Amino acid sequence: MTEKFSIQAGDLLWQPTTQAIADSNITAYMRWLAANKGLHFDTYPELWRWSVDDIGTFWESLWDFFNFKYSQRWTTPLADRTMPDAQWFVGARLNYAENIFSRMTDERPMLLYMGEDQVLVEYSWRTIYDQTNRLAHALRAMGVGAGDRVTAYMPNCPETVVALLAVASIGAVWSACSPEFGANSVLDRFSQIEPKVLIAVDGYRYGGKAFDRRAVVAEIQAAIPSLQHTILVPYLQADAVLEHTHSWGAVLAASEPEPLIAFEQVPFDHPLWVVYSSGTTGLPKPIVQGHGGILLEHVKATAFHNDLKAGDRFFWYTSTGWMMWNYLVGSLLSGATIIQYDGSPFHPDANVLFKLVAESGATYFGLSSAFVNACIKAGNHPNQTYDLSHIRAVGATGSPLTAEGFNWIYDNINPTLALESLSGGTDVCTPFVGGVRIQPIYAGEIQGALLGAKVQAFNEAGQPVVEEVGELVITEPMPSMPLYFWNDLDKKRYRDSYFDVFPGVWRHGDWIKFNERGGCIIYGRSDSTINRQGIRMGTSEIYRVVELLDVVTDSLIIDLELLGRESRLILFVVLPQGVLLDSTIEQAIKRQVRQELSPRHVPDDVVQINAVPYTLSGKKIEVPIRKILLGMDVDNSANRGSMRNPEALDFFIEYGKQIAKA
Repeated sequence: MTEKFSIQAGDLLWQPTTQAIADSNITAYMRWLAANKGLHFDTYPELWRWSVDDIGTFWESLWDFFNFKYSQRWTTPLADRTMPDAQWFVGARLNYAENIFSRMTDERPMLLYMGEDQVLVEYSWRTIYDQTNRLAHALRAMGVGAGDRVTAYMPNCPETVVALLAVASIGAVWSACSPEFGANSVLDRFSQIEPKVLIAVDGYRYGGKAFDRRAVVAEIQAAIPSLQHTILVPYLQADAVLEHTHSWGAVLAASEPEPLIAFEQVPFDHPLWVVYSSGTTGLPKPIVQGHGGILLEHVKATAFHNDLKAGDRFFWYTSTGWMMWNYLVGSLLSGATIIQYDGSPFHPDANVLFKLVAESGATYFGLSSAFVNACIKAGNHPNQTYDLSHIRAVGATGSPLTAEGFNWIYDNINPTLALESLSGGTDVCTPFVGGVRIQPIYAGEIQGALLGAKVQAFNEAGQPVVEEVGELVITEPMPSMPLYFWNDLDKKRYRDSYFDVFPGVWRHGDWIKFNERGGCIIYGRSDSTINRQGIRMGTSEIYRVVELLDVVTDSLIIDLELLGRESRLILFVVLPQGVLLDSTIEQAIKRQVRQELSPRHVPDDVVQINAVPYTLSGKKIEVPIRKILLGMDVDNSANRGSMRNPEALDFFIEYGKQIAKA
């Protein structure tokens, strides 16, 4: 049953009270700037303009405002603001994990955790600190030092937080994949960075089922020659074992470190982790982000734009395969307690997350737009069953949130909360448009660009536009932008990924429209990258897996995500002459994607075609086909003169008409 809503896009939904404005972290920051820097701002737009014009001064002010720890001061906050070679805080030395633990307290837990079909468990700061200390000491004993890579095939659980902080504390480089990822998908990522240690679970639970992953772990071990040690976390079974691995419990028990963690002091741009964001060609991009940039970005976003404070309980439904997991850990910098959940959001029913939110006392609930849409379809009304009055804010991301989604959240969670739709990307590991707690909230609209993020909409001529859909660009550097891609030290692939359309300007790959009051709407991807529940997958990864099947001779994958439309992933396949697509072939294709890549990227539909359209240079035509299927003008979407087989377009034109009628 689909609910009917009277609300329209642009309607005023929420207005901050005078007290809410006075109590917000942004207001506290403006007071601090006035008292300590002689800078006076009366409104958020004034503050934002200063933050993107006087970039160095803005980011430098955060060191003192948030009382960061560092062992050596910088010579200048921004030596070069030219993208992608901006040089931030040259000379500074610090450690990300040390700054996380600088918030340690006995007054509240560090994290709360619940696994699927399990009870909620509380972890103190001291418990996590002690385990981090033991693991860091053990990793050093295994020969891991600054710059070495440690990879994790781990779910969203406390052990993964411990592992990240231990790796960061010694200056090693972290990288993670969710255990739902198949072996090929994991190897496409981890093999690029040549890790020395792998930390992995024996399996995971999802949707009421247990998935043993020890065979996948063994396959990963065998395929990566650089691996010297594997630590196995018994997640499914307490007595789980696997050849050529160390037991997590045994490793921690045997480690006898000093009482205090010896935090390795590293340069501001020392690699913290490698995250992956797939493009349309080649292997996933191994994006390297640094200790200092992530520290500044995450505290800015979580404190100023999520308005998290000491005593808040921050829950975001995520997996380790999504940058929101890194962001969840980063929210500890605000002094908040984090809440982790590992499992399906629909098992045993669609209220499982709301039950967790009620039991944990979460004050901030982060969810995906896809989850909201599923709740609308299911006719879910969680506040009729659970007390959700303690939720003072909800964040929504992963894909555009419609006006109907805004309406459902206010009607079915809490009518007084601040609803912060936000958008960013793995590429910067932070939102760049999102919530502003001192401004009104309008239906279907993101409140605006975040501090320090000069986000604009560009037309095809590279000119900023307002009240017009354009390419989302960032015209000034941000500290968490990639340092480089692994094995791309000349930055060629980096430049090709973001700076090939507008030289010197970051093009993100989304459509966006800003209005006169500074609010914005994301309309979906402007390129062919697949975005499923916030996790991006390159089309080339799908092709590589699907075309391993003998029955598939060619393929084309199109993601029809767009604001106001149901996300729909369609795989078009060319089969051998005389072979017709049937349910057996379709299930084999879907099974191949599920097992070798990810359950999230299994196509909704598989459609047989005669030929994949190609350019004269032999590239699959993806973006024009996507535009045609979304109902855009054919002549403005595709150039038949640049095609090797222009007749292949005809099928997609007719298929697009069928979609429009459905």
